Amino acid sequence: MDPQTGDTRPIERPAAIARSTDADELRAAALDDPDPRVRAVAIAALVRTAARRTSAPVWRRVVNDPEPAVRRRAAEIAPALGRSATCSALLELLADDDAWVAEAAAYAIGEHPAPTRNALEATARAATSHRDPLVREAAVAALGAQGDPATLPAVLAACDDRPAIRRRAVLALAAFEGPDVEARLRAARADPDWQVRQAAEDLLGVTP
Repeated sequence: MDPQTGDTRPIERPAAIARSTDADELRAAALDDPDPRVRAVAIAALVRTAARRTSAPVWRRVVNDPEPAVRRRAAEIAPALGRSATCSALLELLADDDAWVAEAAAYAIGEHPAPTRNALEATARAATSHRDPLVREAAVAALGAQGDPATLPAVLAACDDRPAIRRRAVLALAAFEGPDVEARLRAARADPDWQVRQAAEDLLGVTP
């Protein structure tokens, strides 16, 4: 028995599911197992071992799992699905009430091979207005990974956020070009945070 949960099933159940390559077993575990640990492990194993035509429909259902830890795992593995990870599902995860889920979703959008305009706009909004700084940081990184010119204003705005986000925003500017970008990098050379200053100098090619 699991001493923390009182679960009378073997503690090894999640490990056994993680080793499984049986798509039917993994699908059932991902959708119906009462243990959220098992559901999270099962969807990851299914995405890793099964064809996308099999794993993607299950993943899209797991996005709505009642447990944040399972939704977070779904977001984390989304990049492995490529285009099969629909942006509509990622948008649901980005809007999740749990910040860790939203953070993982932002990262997944940054890694998506063809994000929709809606996904990019939602990520830009998260980069500037999400209540959790971890989500804002992940969203800024995602915008830098995609480098869509329409999202540049959000990246520039993030250069005025707290230090960790300013550092991420300056690094994200590497994906963009234009006078606004160069001006913001030059301004960042006077930032109070030395890592922000260093990142700006590296991108500008300034030598000590």
